[in-house]
Amino acid sequence: MSFSFETKNELCRLPVQRKCCAQAEAYGILLYCHTFSSSEVRIITENPNFAARLPRLFQRAFDLGFDRQPDSANPPPGKMVFQISAGEKLDHIIDLLGYDPRQSLALHINFAMVEEECCRAAFFRGCFFAGGSVTDPSKRYHLELTSSHLQASRELEVLLRESGYPPKSVARNGSSVTYFKQSDQIEDFLTLIGAPVAAMRIMSAKLEKGIRNSVNRRLNCDSANLDKAVEAAQSQGAAIRKLEAAGRLKELPDKLRETAALRLEYPELSLSELAETFDPPVTKSCLNHRLRKLVELAEGL
Repeated sequence: MSFSFETKNELCRLPVQRKCCAQAEAYGILLYCHTFSSSEVRIITENPNFAARLPRLFQRAFDLGFDRQPDSANPPPGKMVFQISAGEKLDHIIDLLGYDPRQSLALHINFAMVEEECCRAAFFRGCFFAGGSVTDPSKRYHLELTSSHLQASRELEVLLRESGYPPKSVARNGSSVTYFKQSDQIEDFLTLIGAPVAAMRIMSAKLEKGIRNSVNRRLNCDSANLDKAVEAAQSQGAAIRKLEAAGRLKELPDKLRETAALRLEYPELSLSELAETFDPPVTKSCLNHRLRKLVELAEGL
């Protein structure tokens, strides 16, 4: 089951209550469904929960039923078709949405239908039901709303911007796609339309990715530091052996000779660990100073 499917299932659990919100949600579905014209409404879905919601929604919104719909008792597998073709029903819907049934139906958003915040959220929900999808957040962050009606898509983008959700848009295969790629925008949008559980899953996925990336950076940093420590120890050992071969080691002060002996004896130890082997122990800063002095002396030979 895809993340989109689960998100729409969550939305389907929302009750169909206020008539204005039911009309706004149905309006979004009509603008983003397969067909909405003065001669036909055709909504196609594979989601049985959405299929169960549609008749209740349209009854509440428009006081009418579909002319064709799948058997609710035994819904068929695969695509399910909901259709309205009766002229009087279509005229009733068109009139309620603020269009003139006597004129050709131009699919654009009637902003008067979505003035209230609750109705606007319901409208966005309808658009997502019919033309939306959201990617599994464990893979990437992407939510899109796809419509074949360019004008409606442009006006949806304006409406989203007014609501504080600035989307991006692109043309794809003859359709207009409004989309989000920022995880926080997707979280806010899903919460607005009534899917807080899906929004929380995105937050959790983002947190998990952040922790994983932090651990990887820490491991990479530790590995780089270890490589530097090994390289430094090798360089120090080579310098000490060079001094020894030249007979200069025995001429050095006792503290430097002691440092050289312990470095050769424990080449694998870090500076902190090597400093603890002295009697009494020395500080890391002191040991680092002595080793630098030995390297400088070897370089001067």
